[in-house]
Amino acid sequence: MAAPATGSATAVSTDKPAVRRVLVDEGSAGQRLDNFLLRELKGVPKTHVYRLIRSGEVRLNKGRAQADSRVELGDEVRIPPVRVPEKAEAPAAPAREFPVVFEDEHLLVIDKPAGVAVHGGSGVSYGVIEALRRSRPDAKFLELVHRLDKETSGLLMIAKKRSALTDLQDQLRDRETGKTYAALVWGEWPEKLKVIDVPLVKFTGSDGERWVRPGKAEEPEAKRSISLVKVVQRTPRFSLLDVTIKTGRTHQIRVHLQQAGHAIVGDPKYGDFERNRELARGPLKFDRMFLHARRLRFTHPATGAELTLEAPLPPECAKLMTP
Repeated sequence: MAAPATGSATAVSTDKPAVRRVLVDEGSAGQRLDNFLLRELKGVPKTHVYRLIRSGEVRLNKGRAQADSRVELGDEVRIPPVRVPEKAEAPAAPAREFPVVFEDEHLLVIDKPAGVAVHGGSGVSYGVIEALRRSRPDAKFLELVHRLDKETSGLLMIAKKRSALTDLQDQLRDRETGKTYAALVWGEWPEKLKVIDVPLVKFTGSDGERWVRPGKAEEPEAKRSISLVKVVQRTPRFSLLDVTIKTGRTHQIRVHLQQAGHAIVGDPKYGDFERNRELARGPLKFDRMFLHARRLRFTHPATGAELTLEAPLPPECAKLMTP
């Protein structure tokens, strides 16, 4: 019998796949069994991983388990022989740190710049999380708590412990956090329009890209989405808004503001392309989307303290608001 491995094991050889017995370490404790296996068996289709669990070939402490079973520190997971497809080795992410807004042993909050993806995938070799892991090789655990669009700047939470990750994600799911974004839109936002309660539907366009559109409550795919809007400043061309989201749908703010007739300045997907082009070519050379995660309120996962963190507008955004 092979001795149990500890830690997060790497993919097995594709030549002679063999049974592996992996001991759950601190970084994986509390994770669902299916998610644990998906990380251990990178490249194996999800459908195959779930089939292995249902068939009983995967064992947790020598017994059968369900996909939603939680693995705990010291548990032994038996992983049956699985042939992992060979992949061309992706270029290593360059080590990179980002402006730190808050950090302790449980949590890291950074001010993400616009134009940087939060993780690799969909044609992106690497993102914030890969760069941070590269720059912090001794870190046992670094995982994204939530996501920001590549074009969006601002506050991003990264958990440094599994317990912090699950606690913060529970807060997000239960809407116990406050996330406020600064969004600059074209035109004069109606002062009375303070609540947008419009369901959203995700779909894949003919271009193969992921899109979101306003939906109707009776549509099966429609997800209720709520954004609270407050006017902060007006200029002859723009309205600067504080948008606090009560739900965290994909592209929620971008689509909510666009469907109200006021697209976000610089939005390359749902925006006013002609005016965006003029702004990028004009004297200010503003060529990004003006959406910035500026304030984050949550309960610290270990101490229980109520934290409110803020990130100022990036210089290029602040300059656009100067009269």
